Amino acid sequence: MWHWCFFQQPQPASALGGDGHPARGGFLPPAANRNRMWAGGRLAFHRPLRAGAEASCTSTILQVEEKAGRTGKLLFVTLCHEYFQDGHLALREEQDIVYREASPPKMSSGELLPEGDWREPVEPTPTLLFRYSAVTFNGHRIHYDYPYVTATEGYPGLVVHGPLIATLSLGAFCRPTPRRACAISPTAACGP
Repeated sequence: MWHWCFFQQPQPASALGGDGHPARGGFLPPAANRNRMWAGGRLAFHRPLRAGAEASCTSTILQVEEKAGRTGKLLFVTLCHEYFQDGHLALREEQDIVYREASPPKMSSGELLPEGDWREPVEPTPTLLFRYSAVTFNGHRIHYDYPYVTATEGYPGLVVHGPLIATLSLGAFCRPTPRRACAISPTAACGP
């Protein structure tokens, strides 16, 4: 899932919003005065992406839908990214992005999730979050700027990237089952 490090379209600092993301518009629909969050997605692996081989990516907007949630109005945008090598589809990804009204987040009740079949503890240190932001060219300040994320966005601390959680989770599955291939990997964010 390290494809997230490639096919970036870096923007100059002057084109970034106060949260560190590129200003709205262009490819994504405008969502003024809203905070952006990764809500989940689906990956379908058709063939391995080979390092060093030329590849291309085509991105489209599949759906835009407004809903009401605990934090107010939510704008859901579903993107589709298709990665090709040698004219063949290698990976198809759908990303669910949510834009919520700018307000302090309503944190979960602290209810614990059920135990899984195995555990693989990971300490999401500020260094890990900063490095992942760097390699994926993610300028969203909630991942590395403690004063910003606590004072401006209202979180109790740095927020772990949804795609980082997905990457680590798939790795936790693959390590004990190295002979099994993953064809589809659905992900959903349960909360910040």
